Amino acid sequence: MNKKQIKTPFLIVNPKAYIYGEESLELAMATDKLAQEYDLDIMFTAQLVDIPAIVKNTSQLIVTAQHMDGIVPGRGMGRILPEALKHAGVEAVILNHAEKPLALCDLDRTMRRADEVGIITVVCADTVQQCKAIAHLKPDVMICEPTSLIGTGNTSDDEYIRITNDAVKSIDPSILIIQAAGVSTGDDVYRVITQGAHGSGGTSGILNAPSRKGKIVEMLQALKKAKKG
Repeated sequence: MNKKQIKTPFLIVNPKAYIYGEESLELAMATDKLAQEYDLDIMFTAQLVDIPAIVKNTSQLIVTAQHMDGIVPGRGMGRILPEALKHAGVEAVILNHAEKPLALCDLDRTMRRADEVGIITVVCADTVQQCKAIAHLKPDVMICEPTSLIGTGNTSDDEYIRITNDAVKSIDPSILIIQAAGVSTGDDVYRVITQGAHGSGGTSGILNAPSRKGKIVEMLQALKKAKKG
């Protein structure tokens, strides 16, 4: 099934479980307006129960689930059905995040189900070896980030960015790459994009900022600057 095509460079706003309900919807709506204003694609993740309201009240975002399971309709009590996400308007899903890791067999099965229903796969990897292994599974997007740097405000060093970008591109150059570990400023975003990533973004760097909207604007301006070269 056809998937939405992502324009590069792009941003991911990933609130995880920091916010929910009205607060999540308000941030999504503000981000939606910025996506239109800057003419850039933005992935926005949310708690599952908040997704229908976000889909209803936005038009520019790539609404993204934070997880799903590789099941088919039928048995699966308590698990997340791909068809239900698609029906709710989800266009992408993050898989194998350090906070929700998957065994390789489960990851492969879930990715194939996402392909079947037309949901973009955004798959996380830590080490260079993991990046290579997951690239062979042909995700649409990969998030390359050292687990140790998540939420620290310390970004990946130049060597990590270079070798993970090269590892993924050597296996499948069509895979889009996000470098976002510790990213918290526009300068961070500009740096990773100019070093070869297709996207960047963050969680705590945005959610803990004095102005969340202001921080997203800062990152979008950096994307624009990097795009112009």
